[in-house]
Amino acid sequence: MNLDELRTFLAVVETGSLVAAAKRLNVTPSTVTARINGLEEEIGQKLLHRNKSGADLTSPGFKFRRYAELMVQLWGQARAEISLPRGFEGVCNVGLDFDLWEGPGRRFLDHVRAHCPGVALAFWPGEQRMIDRWLAIGLVDIAFCHAPQEGERFASHVLFDDELILVSREAMAAPLMDASYVYVDHGDEFRRQHAAAFPGDVTSALVIASSDWALDHLLRNGGSGYLPRRHVAQALDTGALHRVGNAPGFRRRVYVVENAQTVRPWGWYASALAAAASH
Repeated sequence: MNLDELRTFLAVVETGSLVAAAKRLNVTPSTVTARINGLEEEIGQKLLHRNKSGADLTSPGFKFRRYAELMVQLWGQARAEISLPRGFEGVCNVGLDFDLWEGPGRRFLDHVRAHCPGVALAFWPGEQRMIDRWLAIGLVDIAFCHAPQEGERFASHVLFDDELILVSREAMAAPLMDASYVYVDHGDEFRRQHAAAFPGDVTSALVIASSDWALDHLLRNGGSGYLPRRHVAQALDTGALHRVGNAPGFRRRVYVVENAQTVRPWGWYASALAAAASH
């Protein structure tokens, strides 16, 4: 098994055909076929159903895809770490929940760039299950996320509690859970808190699992929804959004999870983490 075979397999999956993959990779279709055949021979399973209309994953191919993606990612990370430009003392690979760039992710980056110029950074955005896997395989050294990590290799610390508040483009004296309400999905704990606070049926024609996307939608189209205060602070200050009166607030805990052995010798890390946690 080699990287060319893995990249070719992923290109076929992403483009849907061997011919399209050949064009993307700038090789001949026969080369693509040979690489896929070689990979399947090594795995001992058919990974793709091939037909005139294209190629689809088999059940073994579906399972193998995520491993292929991880192997290609790990190779890219290894190259990045080994080929650091002269003058850099190391690299910090950061896993980041999509909603945590605004705030801790950006503050961490700004601090390191301003005060630790010898440290290179790589950011990997993803949802919680992806971050858990990246931590487990060592793809990331630290992660800003919403769930602590178990295991002796990891240390989990509470960074802060996000305050989730109900906001709307139009001033409202009380929550109005009608068709204009946007259900912003902030995870399991939020779902429980929300159900307890609003035990009746909540009419929502739209569910968005991203604070950034939900904020954009509210600003462009109106309506109301629960968002982190740090996401909407500027919009509240300018009057573009309003906090809904008499609406309950919720909290969502933010953690930093570290590979304890990796971060131990980093003299710069404590101050960067303090910057990430500041408000």
